[in-house]
Amino acid sequence: MTQNKLTRATYDRLQAELLHLTTEGRVDIARTIERARHLGDLSENADYHSAKDQQGHMEARIRKLEAMLKDVEVVDEVGTSEVSTGTVVSLRYDGDDDVERYLVGSIEEEQNGVSVVSPDSPLGQALLG
Repeated sequence: MTQNKLTRATYDRLQAELLHLTTEGRVDIARTIERARHLGDLSENADYHSAKDQQGHMEARIRKLEAMLKDVEVVDEVGTSEVSTGTVVSLRYDGDDDVERYLVGSIEEEQNGVSVVSPDSPLGQALLG
């Protein structure tokens, strides 16, 4: 299995998100479901079904975070002369005046205005050298 590579900042952010979801998040959604139960017949209770859907999405996110953080390598951020996981690279293709920006890493490291390219993709491999 390929190890996930994340920068320290992303790793810390995902750990904090996981902690929040498995503690406060689960308590909050349980309370919401309990309140919705008291609103009437569950077969026609939109609030109840909405809360159960939210719970399902939250549990899926928890499973995804747990899997991602289970086998992770935290990588150091490097200087501007070297490309590695977590680096934002600007590219201009021959014959094209537009500059495209890519972040080499996990989709979880996404930044505004920057496309994410996996280190295992052909472009990611080319950028990493």
